[in-house]
Amino acid sequence: MDIQLIQKEQLYYLNICAKHLGRMNPEPRHVYGGISAEDPISRIAEAWRFPVLDNHADAETGNASYDFDEVSFIYHQANAGLPSSVEIIGTFNTLYEPIPLQLIPDTAYFAVTVLIPRGELHYYRYRVGGELVLDPVNPQRMVLDNGETWSRFFTRGCTRPIVLEHWERRLLDRLTDHILPFRTEAAENFLNRYFQQLDNDARRTQYRHYQSVGVVNYIDKLLAREESHHLGDYQICLDLINQVLRQRNPTTEPSQITPGFYAELYDDMSSGSVTGWDYSRYNNPRYFLQLLRRHTFTGAFSHPDYGGNAGASAWAFISERYRNPDDGSTLFDWRRALPPPLGTNPAYRG
Repeated sequence: MDIQLIQKEQLYYLNICAKHLGRMNPEPRHVYGGISAEDPISRIAEAWRFPVLDNHADAETGNASYDFDEVSFIYHQANAGLPSSVEIIGTFNTLYEPIPLQLIPDTAYFAVTVLIPRGELHYYRYRVGGELVLDPVNPQRMVLDNGETWSRFFTRGCTRPIVLEHWERRLLDRLTDHILPFRTEAAENFLNRYFQQLDNDARRTQYRHYQSVGVVNYIDKLLAREESHHLGDYQICLDLINQVLRQRNPTTEPSQITPGFYAELYDDMSSGSVTGWDYSRYNNPRYFLQLLRRHTFTGAFSHPDYGGNAGASAWAFISERYRNPDDGSTLFDWRRALPPPLGTNPAYRG
């Protein structure tokens, strides 16, 4: 495939390096999400931000593009000598065609920026002095079917499942559905009309990943990257919830049982006392419920770039519901904050 490189000024990369990589404190202050104290990544602030995603401006309109992300790869191996060359191979390009990274003068950093379509999941490795290595600053890993481990990243708007299994996503769909204010008939009718309207334009089609506003997809992406340290909470608690619901209704799959069972479970978790819960595996069901509520509401009403609020549907719901009683205009004009085609702001840059 044709790959397009984006030319960036050295200062762009240096600002990123200064904030996240150029730190003198050697203490492992970021040991979470499966990272050990011996891993150099434990010394990097917000290592999950690598590779760095940035908006891409459309060449014709100058507006932020919904079609592509600018992905900046920065190679830096702490406490190692300066390599003679650094290249990258990945599924965003033909694997046998490495892309060279450029050394930033008077530094130990190599960098390159590639234009990659939104909504994609990729894996990659660096070739350093002829040897293939994982990205030493990106904590995301992906084990392929052949057992090989690669570094991983995904662009904004990605709907491909990454860390949650199918049954976990189905169960999460029901749990988040009970939390959000979209269970009423009127709300569901509105969302159906809204997504049908979006589907009339191929560029504005948004994938509804199980939950009606994309919350399950948001949580999957959150646990794959910035809050990977909470993945264990979800895996354990979803398994416990699955067992509790099967005990309470042995004849029906938990994802298919009536809402009353979820309402009862919700109240039990809120009180911290859940009959059938294995407290030896996870001793605080109320904490998990609070964690799930935070993720659910954040995902539903945050910017669509983060994987939830598909097609800005949650914002559209608020816009429809809250109107000026005098002239009928909305009190929440979210379209002014986004570029076309979803929004109406021609000056938006992201």
